[in-house]
Amino acid sequence: MANNPFDPYYSRSEVSNSDLTSLKYKLYPQLNFLKEKDKLKAFHLGTLIDCLITEPEKANHYRFTVDDEQYTEKDWKWGISMRNALIKASKKDKFLEYVLANSDSQKWFSNEDMVFEYECFTFSLPVRCKFDWWLGNFGGDLKTTAATTQAQFEAEIDFVDWDRSRAYYMDIVHSINPLLGNQDFIYAISKKNKKVFFKKILRGDSTYLSGREKYMNLAFKYWFAV
Repeated sequence: MANNPFDPYYSRSEVSNSDLTSLKYKLYPQLNFLKEKDKLKAFHLGTLIDCLITEPEKANHYRFTVDDEQYTEKDWKWGISMRNALIKASKKDKFLEYVLANSDSQKWFSNEDMVFEYECFTFSLPVRCKFDWWLGNFGGDLKTTAATTQAQFEAEIDFVDWDRSRAYYMDIVHSINPLLGNQDFIYAISKKNKKVFFKKILRGDSTYLSGREKYMNLAFKYWFAV
């Protein structure tokens, strides 16, 4: 969910979804409407949620730290409340219960020569992705959201390009093995009312196709630029 600066994965050179986002904002700076301090705060809190839910062994509950990143007691209590909301939701959601109990957390993949076919062009790029949850042949992502309803959450998937990241991840692992990445999912915890929202994505459905078009367009521009 968040770019943890202490994770060596983020210093790798392959093209990530974050790299595509950076290119998008260079090309279309008017779309980069969030202030930098707000982005840093979101990454900071996202790292906390990721840790508490997917890598709890990294959380120091006495010092309020994740690795070397310091949090306030207020932030920590908020993070715990978000984690608890997800655990509570899993009591009624069998799939979420299974994900929390059985997934391989923070699983990453790379393909040094992924082939893209976009319009009339065929090209390749070294690529990488990292799943919050991996279930053997597909994975999923953990998000926090300002949405308070399922409809708002689904609109956000398109607005903030979560469809792009999911399609990109699906296709990276699919390029490694066609048995992988044929479905995906997102769980999102509302920052406003602690509701938990879910979206299942299947290869070929509307969310996948919209996300694939977005990442293909940016990947082509990335390849063309380099």
